[in-house]
Amino acid sequence: MIGKLQGIVDYVGDGFVILLTGGVGYKVFTAEYLTLKATVELWIETVVREDSIRLFGFTTLANQNLFNMLTAVSGVGPKVALAILGTISSDMLMSAIATGDAKTIATAPGVGKKMAEKIIVELKNKIGGGTATLFASDVSVTSGGALPDLLAALEALGYRRLDILEIAQKLVTANPAADVAKLVPMALKEISKGN
Repeated sequence: MIGKLQGIVDYVGDGFVILLTGGVGYKVFTAEYLTLKATVELWIETVVREDSIRLFGFTTLANQNLFNMLTAVSGVGPKVALAILGTISSDMLMSAIATGDAKTIATAPGVGKKMAEKIIVELKNKIGGGTATLFASDVSVTSGGALPDLLAALEALGYRRLDILEIAQKLVTANPAADVAKLVPMALKEISKGN
């Protein structure tokens, strides 16, 4: 069983790379952004099916753990799990699961509202409980508070959830006593800094 590969990115394809290691090119499926000729180390998850053996690569152990948790949810295969990890950062994903934010999870290609809700139901206790220590995360997972209301207000103003989620999380964490009326102007100021 392959646990980790270190090598040079010899080819970048659509959702995969060819990683040249010791003269052998491994086809590794990944949602990570890797550049041609870069030397990288990838944590490897091997998925064996009747008709194939596929390697999935991750730059962090946290992403590999999230991938394994996602694929443990019935109906979520490796392709969908990679699509989720390629669309939503691990911090955002853990926060969305912990707070029951199905809209954020449903922004990933191939994930509908029902699947997003199923992911939340099956993983909420794992993310919020003892296994949260498996993830090297600097952003604390909030338990809700003003976050859903702030996201709804910003979405009503025309902002995409994925574009505003990180800013909203930081503001709610930094200002736990603030209500939505105070947080919206602060969020708009932060969004304008990024433009």
